[in-house]
Amino acid sequence: MKLKVYADRMSQPSRAVIIFCKVNEIDFEEVRIDLSKRQQFSPEFKEINPMGKVPAIVDGRFKLFESHAILIYLACVFPGVADHWYPADLFKRVKIQSVLDWHHTNLRQGAAKYVLHTTLAPAFGLPLNPQAAAEAEKVLSSSLSKMESFWLKGSGRFLLGGNQPSIADLSLVCEIMQLEVLDENDRSRILAPYKKVQQWIEDTRQATRPHFDEVHKILFKAKARLQKQRSMAKSSETQSSLKTTLPSKL
Repeated sequence: MKLKVYADRMSQPSRAVIIFCKVNEIDFEEVRIDLSKRQQFSPEFKEINPMGKVPAIVDGRFKLFESHAILIYLACVFPGVADHWYPADLFKRVKIQSVLDWHHTNLRQGAAKYVLHTTLAPAFGLPLNPQAAAEAEKVLSSSLSKMESFWLKGSGRFLLGGNQPSIADLSLVCEIMQLEVLDENDRSRILAPYKKVQQWIEDTRQATRPHFDEVHKILFKAKARLQKQRSMAKSSETQSSLKTTLPSKL
């Protein structure tokens, strides 16, 4: 039976798994789970992932969730996957695992929460939370700084000084790409100090094209839609302000 990948491309871990499958020519069926419609909590999907999160996979009778575990499984089980994604060498492999473990408790906590509390919360029926956003930004900035000073040190273009990307590069780059939905000034302010991170994003994009661009199209569509909404809201606020400040006709 064909591998099934249950995903929503607005989810950064979902994009990492989809890109990996496409780059490595793994035959799979993508099954969309619409997070905005809360389909991840449907009884049918919870049979696959009781935690109610994407991505998840079904490979024959085998079910698996958590994106890092999925990427490791795909790299180890499917033939033809290049060794640099998850090397057979134990010492290189555990180094990659250390990046993945760090990702969930650092970069993800900062980036995902910042985007949620500044931008995406209304899509999930939640209010924007400036205080939570400010706390998340501190974690995000600290994480980007650690990427510059530690994970990206060395002569290679990729994490851990590698000359080719690993599953860690894919996981982390999809996390940071979520910042694309922010207001452009906000996104630039956050990423501008981190030149090595910016170059690494571009290097990882180039190494996984055209699939990187194709899978991230959904983010750029969401960004355009949000920019239009912001522009309309700003125009409305300006008009309201003019009405209150202009003198009434005598």
